[in-house]
Amino acid sequence: MKYEVFSGTNIEDVKKEALETLGLDENKVIFVIDNYKKGLLKKENYQLKVYQITDIVEYVKDFITRLLSKMGVEVISLVDKSKDNQINITINSNKDALLIGKEGKNLKALELVVKQNVYNLIGTYLYLILNVANYNERHEKYLQTLAKKIANEVKHTNQQVIMDNMNSYERRIIHNALANFKGVATISEGEEPNRHIIVKPSVEK
Repeated sequence: MKYEVFSGTNIEDVKKEALETLGLDENKVIFVIDNYKKGLLKKENYQLKVYQITDIVEYVKDFITRLLSKMGVEVISLVDKSKDNQINITINSNKDALLIGKEGKNLKALELVVKQNVYNLIGTYLYLILNVANYNERHEKYLQTLAKKIANEVKHTNQQVIMDNMNSYERRIIHNALANFKGVATISEGEEPNRHIIVKPSVEK
């Protein structure tokens, strides 16, 4: 994957120079500090790798196509729905049900593999979501319904409920669904990938 390298003694100045040179906004690139040194005069020196989101998206699409081909899955199309530095790709294939798997487990596994591959390549984790046959939209509605059902249970019993482990995308849906739900509060606990949400009674009724 191609990238540009910029260097200087002030990290913010280096970023500014990179954006001005490339003619891009900050939400269109990924910055990775490739090297950091202190010279004889104790001056900091940063070397910054700058990846453009569009290049990362093209790499991800190519990687997905090659990976699924090895699994005997034909990719019909890959639709890029990315917004700024949030990469979102919808896969249409001849085996959508297989890619989704039971309760979306295969899709989550595929997403994890892609994220790890990109991390191994550039050294930082990205906000990356994969979707198959609008599964995420259906799953989002299910999570919103589940969140409200649990919230009503918490209000009725006055006892907290610990939900199953979820990724950051799923947790965000739960938090948003209950943000204005009176009488309950949500918090995330645990370490990835075993991070979960606790829905508990709040002081406000």
